[in-house]
Amino acid sequence: MAKNQVQDMQDQVNWHWRNSMRPVRFFAFDARAAVSFLFLLVYFRMITFIFAILSTFAFYMLEKYGLTFNSAMRRFRSYLAGNKRPALMSFGRRRMKDFG
Repeated sequence: MAKNQVQDMQDQVNWHWRNSMRPVRFFAFDARAAVSFLFLLVYFRMITFIFAILSTFAFYMLEKYGLTFNSAMRRFRSYLAGNKRPALMSFGRRRMKDFG
């Protein structure tokens, strides 16, 4: 019993270190999707509502595929750069890979 209480206290003390890299959540969605709803509160128009719904859906799809926003942007950037890197010889060129 006392051992469990000590373990619980240690868990409470170290709780923030374990969870420091988890994505920030706003209800069930990524917190970045809430920014569009902030714009919706300020400028309530149909186009802003559609933008808020589409951005929430985009973050949902990223989460469904197991990507964070930062990793999705890195993946998009590598897609734009392509697999040809002229400064390297042919053996040093990277190949497009899908890890999904």
